[in-house]
Amino acid sequence: MSESPLIRLRNITKVYLMGDMEVRALDGVDMDIERGEYVAIMGPSGSGKSTMMNMIGCLDTPTSGEYDLNSKVVSAMSDDELAQIRNEEIGFVFQTFNLLARTTALQNVELPLIYAGVTPQERHAMAKKALEDVGLGPRSDHMPNQLSGGQRQRVAIARALVNHPSILLADEPTGALDSKTSVEIMALFEELYQKGNTIILVTHEEDIARHAHRIVKLLDGKIIHDQPNIPISAEEHMAHMQL
Repeated sequence: MSESPLIRLRNITKVYLMGDMEVRALDGVDMDIERGEYVAIMGPSGSGKSTMMNMIGCLDTPTSGEYDLNSKVVSAMSDDELAQIRNEEIGFVFQTFNLLARTTALQNVELPLIYAGVTPQERHAMAKKALEDVGLGPRSDHMPNQLSGGQRQRVAIARALVNHPSILLADEPTGALDSKTSVEIMALFEELYQKGNTIILVTHEEDIARHAHRIVKLLDGKIIHDQPNIPISAEEHMAHMQL
């Protein structure tokens, strides 16, 4: 018996009511993502990619269709069950880092473990290891305002990875970074992918999507492209930007 995919979306629709008008943000989406894949979800504004991210991240539920995550039927879950799934299965990385300003890098990384009920001693060790994994071990006692944008995003990535989620879900993770730092962060994602992490990257930037190993493009709530991709290297990315 073959292992079921990590993510299985079947005929997913999401309909919003705007006054008298129905907006179909997702319109019959079918997609499987296997464990250990690195997928970019792309599309212009209004294509449905943010709705897709909210769906995969269990921040929203579909109007119809079925979503299975790690063999659990997520589409039928209550809000409390979804919150638990988010904490156990999904590590989020956002464009704006979403760090707490008055807490150290280490304390920021510890946050998901507090919700998960991990003991302080274990929490401390796990957070330290996660910061070391993203190259920020020596900066663990720094506050966010003492860190560069790239370092802050590394803290956010460490926080997303600290409880070993099934998926790392990154929404425009380089949107607030300069181009050199963006390349460094994308190199870190490649490293994490090589270590076996499943990465889903949501972006509207072609250059960023080209780091992934599979590209899915959305338009008007439908998948119009889903192909493997040979990822661009950091050197190619830099050369491309200098053109």
